[in-house]
Amino acid sequence: MAKTKRRYWLIKSEPEVYSIDDLRRDGRTEWDGVRNYQARNYMRDEMAIGDLVLFYHSNAKPPGVAGIARVCSEPHPDRTQFDPKSHYYDAKATEDQPRWMLVDMEFVERFDEPVSLDTLKANADALDGMMVIKRGVRFSVQPVEREHFAHVLELAGAKTKL
Repeated sequence: MAKTKRRYWLIKSEPEVYSIDDLRRDGRTEWDGVRNYQARNYMRDEMAIGDLVLFYHSNAKPPGVAGIARVCSEPHPDRTQFDPKSHYYDAKATEDQPRWMLVDMEFVERFDEPVSLDTLKANADALDGMMVIKRGVRFSVQPVEREHFAHVLELAGAKTKL
């Protein structure tokens, strides 16, 4: 399927596991360990090189959007599914038939201050329908509407423009 336009996403990570500062230091990383089928499908079927991503710190004080990343690879198998020593090992996955796919992310920008979940919720009129502010939606990879992405950039005072 040919890509027609840039899409926008939100990815979640606990900062003590992998933070926006880790991504800034590394420059690029494989977004491994995703074990939710819908999140996997977004990465495998819908994300494309050049898509912009809100990097969200979950289980932080406060939780919120800490910066921006960009998709920088085509989808490929998550190697952790094949490693019996990995927390993300999947005994049903094989090299010939991998179950878990990922994309690589590259650093774009770290916000001076995170845009907290409370701030996102306080802007519910402008962000109506954004998955991260809905109750019970816990996907670690979520699509974001262009106008919602632009509003978060504005709230953050981001240097990055759409």
